[in-house]
Amino acid sequence: MERDRVVFNKDKKDVLTIEEISKEKTANCMQCGKCSAGCPAAEGMDILPHQVIRHLQMGDVETIKNSKTIWTCASCFTCASRCPRNVDLCKLMEAVRLTIVRKKGSSKLIPEDVPGIMSDKKMPQQAIVSAFRKYSK
Repeated sequence: MERDRVVFNKDKKDVLTIEEISKEKTANCMQCGKCSAGCPAAEGMDILPHQVIRHLQMGDVETIKNSKTIWTCASCFTCASRCPRNVDLCKLMEAVRLTIVRKKGSSKLIPEDVPGIMSDKKMPQQAIVSAFRKYSK
């Protein structure tokens, strides 16, 4: 039986950006699978949590961005609490989501929009601060 050789994006720029945002190192993961075994949302994922880290290690960010796994993650930190190497997968998933949202040149919230948003008394101030963090460069 022959193995198929899969060559992913060798440009590690996207992975370095994700690691910079999350402050996590994907190289620390030893692929033990404890994160996937304990994940309560794994049933709804198309890529298991340990496979997400493996795709990042290989430089295959596009597969992760196109999967439903990053949106299914509940950020419950079960994976982080089970990891023997202290890799926080929730931070990595959030960083991948942020890279999708923070497309260069497509900031969705500009300071001039804030007065209009603040006039809505039902809008919590924390949501506005969070939106600036996520939707601005």
